[in-house]
Amino acid sequence: MTEGLVRRLTYYVATTLDGFIAGPDGGDPSGQSYFPVPADLIDYMVTNFPETLPAPARAALGVEGPGKVFDTVLEGRASYQLGLAAGLDDAYPHLRHLVFSTTLPATPGTAVELVRTDALDRVRSLKQDGSELDIWLVGGGTLAHSLLPEIDRLIIKQHPSVIGSGIPMFAGPFQPTLFTHVDAAVLDSGVRVLTLDRS
Repeated sequence: MTEGLVRRLTYYVATTLDGFIAGPDGGDPSGQSYFPVPADLIDYMVTNFPETLPAPARAALGVEGPGKVFDTVLEGRASYQLGLAAGLDDAYPHLRHLVFSTTLPATPGTAVELVRTDALDRVRSLKQDGSELDIWLVGGGTLAHSLLPEIDRLIIKQHPSVIGSGIPMFAGPFQPTLFTHVDAAVLDSGVRVLTLDRS
């Protein structure tokens, strides 16, 4: 990374057309009727963001090596606990992994860093730590809203579904923030991958 530049914080997440990242119960939406994981989306992820696949998926697909875009992943407690429920204490051992929570007593993943302090301050520090790759915010909606002032890019895997209620992409008070479309990929399955940068 060129000295003086900071790396981006990217919120890379799957949503419904009405902006939800999970159903009302907050459970893992992957594979649900409204969040299928079609083969062309998997191919897209392997080609463009292989480091965002959890370790078991990487192993099954033969994906190896360091990240192409991200070397750090951030998530809130609820997102982290989805992995724990699936038996993964560190779903992304190939990335630096930070979990933000003021209530989680500890993380069973020895390589997972638990952050209890101000999330914005921690992210601002990460963005200037000299790494050449970007930071991936995996979720959830509450953490995303708290980090909105520092989110530089959105990459939205938008599924052609509407669910009416659930966990919103950004869960928090009214805070208008503008982003500009920079790219769109429309997959045969109907999933659109939209890339937007902070205006």
